[in-house]
Amino acid sequence: MRRSWLGRPTGTTRRGAEGDGQPGDRRSDSGEQPPAGASASASASEQLLYGGPLRYSMGWSVHDDHLLSLSAWDTIRRLPRMLGVCVRLAWQADRRATTVVATAETLRGVVQAVVLLGVQAVLAALLAPANITDGLRDAMPAIALMTAAAAAGALLAAVSTYADGRLRPQVERLAQEQYLSRTLRVEMASIEDHAYHKLLESAQYGARSARNMIGYGTRVIAGLISLVAAAGVLTALHPVMLPLLLLMTVPGTWATLTIARHRYRSYHEWMQHSRAVNELTRMLIDENAAAEIRVHGVGPFLLHHFHVMSRANEAEQARLARQSATIGLAAATLTGATTLLTYLALGTLLWTGAMAIATAGAAVVAIRTGSSALDSLVRQINDMHEDSLFVHDLHRVISEGHERDIPEGGEHPPTVPGEISVENLTFAYPGTDSGAVLHDVSLTVPAGRVTALVGENGSGKSTLVKLICGLYRPQTGTVRWDGADASGFDRLELFRRFRLVGQDFYRWPFTAGVNVRIGQSDAPADAQRLERAAEAAGATSLVAGLPQRWGTLLSRVYQRGHQLSGGQWQKLGIARAAYREAPILVVDEPTAALDAKAEQEVFRRIRSLADGGHTVILITHRMASVRDADLVHVLHRGRLVESGSPEQLLADGGSYADMYNLQAAQFSPRQTAG
Repeated sequence: MRRSWLGRPTGTTRRGAEGDGQPGDRRSDSGEQPPAGASASASASEQLLYGGPLRYSMGWSVHDDHLLSLSAWDTIRRLPRMLGVCVRLAWQADRRATTVVATAETLRGVVQAVVLLGVQAVLAALLAPANITDGLRDAMPAIALMTAAAAAGALLAAVSTYADGRLRPQVERLAQEQYLSRTLRVEMASIEDHAYHKLLESAQYGARSARNMIGYGTRVIAGLISLVAAAGVLTALHPVMLPLLLLMTVPGTWATLTIARHRYRSYHEWMQHSRAVNELTRMLIDENAAAEIRVHGVGPFLLHHFHVMSRANEAEQARLARQSATIGLAAATLTGATTLLTYLALGTLLWTGAMAIATAGAAVVAIRTGSSALDSLVRQINDMHEDSLFVHDLHRVISEGHERDIPEGGEHPPTVPGEISVENLTFAYPGTDSGAVLHDVSLTVPAGRVTALVGENGSGKSTLVKLICGLYRPQTGTVRWDGADASGFDRLELFRRFRLVGQDFYRWPFTAGVNVRIGQSDAPADAQRLERAAEAAGATSLVAGLPQRWGTLLSRVYQRGHQLSGGQWQKLGIARAAYREAPILVVDEPTAALDAKAEQEVFRRIRSLADGGHTVILITHRMASVRDADLVHVLHRGRLVESGSPEQLLADGGSYADMYNLQAAQFSPRQTAG
């Protein structure tokens, strides 16, 4: 296959992948045993790093089973539809270039037909008369026509190459835009669904495949016209020659399409494995991991497992190569037999006098031209078939995934919402068997107050907030705004009512200004608004100290890049939320990377936001962050166990008091034994 294994994997296997060269060796380099029940088909690295084999079962999707069981004839019948998808993309991208390419390639096919007919005329003129001089004189018009046709073909090829070079990048860009636009409309739960994400991963290659299919399509047009010309000549010379010509190409067609199906199946089954290998290479050069890799000596560990997993990929590629060689050898044997049969038939026609020598010469040229055109056509169809599978996945994502979309339209939520209430909310992440994350949760978030959600890690705090924000839809239960069911709200408008500050917010590798402005990316750039956001986050001095202030690029992997500390990034994250100016602020451990003084200042500003009428939802497991909250909800293993003010919960002596006292004890003076 033309693409690299790590860039776009193309392999599959049903047997165990080899680890470090010893099949069946399930021990890791650290001496650890794999988890109980782990599959023996995985390499030691897969068992150790990922807990089991990274193979997709190809029975996961009816779609895949259908594609992979297609016969050669079914495949050929599917190609026009996939080619039609690409032609529509080309027409949308650049109508003029599309017209030029189609016209030039069509005319090139006509030119090839003219050349072939000219050969027949030249042979007939040279072999018919007894005097060779008369034959040359009679052949000159055909020779002149062939020369002109060849020159026209060269010019048309240049025109087609230029237009095709303009068209194909535009097709790829347009397909990529449609793919990304579609994924932006998909529910967050679908993005996190491994089966659908697998389709997204495959579809991302559809844009490049659509670009490739434009080139294949133009060559197919020319090849078809050339083939029609050769077939017409052979049919005119003798009817038996055309079926023999077509028979010569059947084995090659079967072989190439069969090999392509095996490669596509391999790609899908090994997708996770290849993603993991790519991730290992990324880790080795990741700027954020560089310090730990060097101090802890992680590099040789990662490199060893990269080697082991890459060897598994190589074993799969070797298996595919053996399979392809076997199929190719069988096809070559059959092709040789049909070719021999064709020339034996031609010799028989000459021997019996059913065909003249000049006619036989033209037939030989037509056979060679036709078989060459058919071979080229089969190769182009094979490439088209291979790429059409990925275009099909792209087409599915763009046109068939509407049931996964975030619903459009609905009522507008209140501009300044009042009380938000959660009633009997239960939620489990799709595609997992870990059970519900939230169980029958009911609570309120009063307007203009600081409401804290506390609990140990994994208690469901962040999931609950995502449901309140509309990122997920609950399996049962209701979220209400001022008594109205939020499920009827316009989801995009609902998102506009929130601004988020998370401990693990995304650090965009852009300038400092963009990192803040991206909180309200659809708003015009506003320098004063930037400064207000920086002041609200206590980041004014930070920005002033950057080399190019707001224009400083915050990634050292680029030229002129600058790196921030964790605390500095935290301030920019808070400034991003301040820039958004939405009525509800959600803060998830917002001060984890800040020093004590900066932390106190952040909570002072959060308190002032609530006093100014904003609703604040604070997610934390640090009791020191809760002291200024108006209302506290305590979650434990997905259930609401306590609600009340900090003072009230502390006096009650329940879970909140236990967590408070446990953390407060860490700051008590250490007592020594008498």
